[in-house]
Amino acid sequence: MKSFSRITLFILITGIFSCSEPQSFDILIKNGYVLDGSGEKGFVGDVGINADTIAAMGDLGDARGKQEIDATNLTVAPGFNNMLSWANVALIEDGRSQSDIRQGVTLEVMGEGRSMGPLNEKMAANMAEGQQSITYDVSWRTLGEYMNFLENKGVSTNIASFVGNGTVREYVMGYENRVPAVEELAQMESLVQQAMEEGAVGLSTSLIYVPSGHAQTEEIISLAKVASKNNGMYVSHIRDEEGKLLEAVQELITIAEEAKLPAEIYHFKASGTANWHLLDSAIQLVDKARAKGLQITTDMYMYNASSTGLNVLLPSWAKEGGHSSTIELMKQAPMRKKMIAEIDFHVPPENILLVGFRNPDMRNLIGMTLADVAKEREKSARETVVDLIFEDDSRIQVVYFSMSEENVKKKLTLPYMAICSDAGSYTNEGVFLEQSTHPRAYGSFARLLGHFVREEKVISLEEAIRRLTLLPATNLKLEKRGALKEGYYADVVLFDAETITDNATFKEPHQYATGMKHVLVNGVPVLKDGEHTGAFPGRFVKGPGYVKKEATQ
Repeated sequence: MKSFSRITLFILITGIFSCSEPQSFDILIKNGYVLDGSGEKGFVGDVGINADTIAAMGDLGDARGKQEIDATNLTVAPGFNNMLSWANVALIEDGRSQSDIRQGVTLEVMGEGRSMGPLNEKMAANMAEGQQSITYDVSWRTLGEYMNFLENKGVSTNIASFVGNGTVREYVMGYENRVPAVEELAQMESLVQQAMEEGAVGLSTSLIYVPSGHAQTEEIISLAKVASKNNGMYVSHIRDEEGKLLEAVQELITIAEEAKLPAEIYHFKASGTANWHLLDSAIQLVDKARAKGLQITTDMYMYNASSTGLNVLLPSWAKEGGHSSTIELMKQAPMRKKMIAEIDFHVPPENILLVGFRNPDMRNLIGMTLADVAKEREKSARETVVDLIFEDDSRIQVVYFSMSEENVKKKLTLPYMAICSDAGSYTNEGVFLEQSTHPRAYGSFARLLGHFVREEKVISLEEAIRRLTLLPATNLKLEKRGALKEGYYADVVLFDAETITDNATFKEPHQYATGMKHVLVNGVPVLKDGEHTGAFPGRFVKGPGYVKKEATQ
């Protein structure tokens, strides 16, 4: 009788355990090579997601999911952070963010020196008047209002933004090139404080452009102290990337030290053949500052060509008052002659590719070099620069082939180097095809993983994922993002490390990268089997200074 009771008890206990329910998740990713963003080796296992959160990781056994994704032979990683995105207007037109989503980007960080707010009425009118192929109502006035507008409209990626000193300076002083009065500086500080409380991740500058570059170092330090008080960071397109590169890097270090905040150099580079050798000394400056305890970091895109306006070739005095002032000066024969004489080519005209015009009648020049157009018009390259800007009534987007491929690899080995596109995020159809672009808009992140990791083996896959995920998220002080970790938001990418490839070229840039199979943003599939789902789960990711306002009755 006693023996029977023990057997019965064993059967009952076994039955209880055998009837227990397996773990259940909204989404279960199974059998992938999981890299958590730390830079450490990964493991083959599973990731369970409930709602917008990673609920479990590891060998989840017989767990089940309402949706299941077989990740066999795929790498599973946190979503990528684009540290310098110009998607702010493209996302108004098409919130799918296709060129970036198809590379695994789940956060667009915007606001290089200029941000979409704060705007006064004159600035809002100028923004409306200056629109080109993409048109929209400028219904916001503050940066926070713009970010909320974009989130409410619907975006596939998460979005964050710096507040640009150029925007703040224009709000208070227009394009005046002078030191601000005490009350003007106080107003700029107040605008930065407002933007930080609305969710900006820090202060940015773009010091080769106006009016951002009209700010002297002390003015920037004053604004950076406001960002520091709100636990934000400072990031800069530094004042010079050519012959005065070292002085420009030192200025950023000084601002970081004086304002007591982390600082990052946008698209860190030595531009122009004559300046390539300066990169080593610039790296030494950063390393020395970091050894002193300063949190100096950098970011880069994965190409040896930059892209900005043709107007950067003009002498500085010709750009001081902004674009409209430049056009007025061009109408004055003596000023036009002086402007042409003082144009300085940091790369030769045959290495300047024309990619974007405002005037549809001039878009037949897209894909030609400046040298090509000058020859066709039988004019000098300098005169052609001024003619084109005047005729198009715009800065004209161009690509400058100005960097060393060896320097690109050298920069990539820096452990504090994050990744960016420095471009919009486009769809390869419709209005976006009216202009060309730099291939970095479609390929920067895929090029890192395919060309530089798989083919060139400059850094490991694990380290590349850290640079794309946890490094920038930590620098930005984002909560529960940048890693695959229980309790973190489920921004997750799945890609084939053996095939991921950038397909965009300088001649044909509007080509999506391939090899990214699935992308989840806040737990919602946005890319499935390589195709966009049409979902818009992106959120306004706010910086550490954000202050939640109580709703008014």
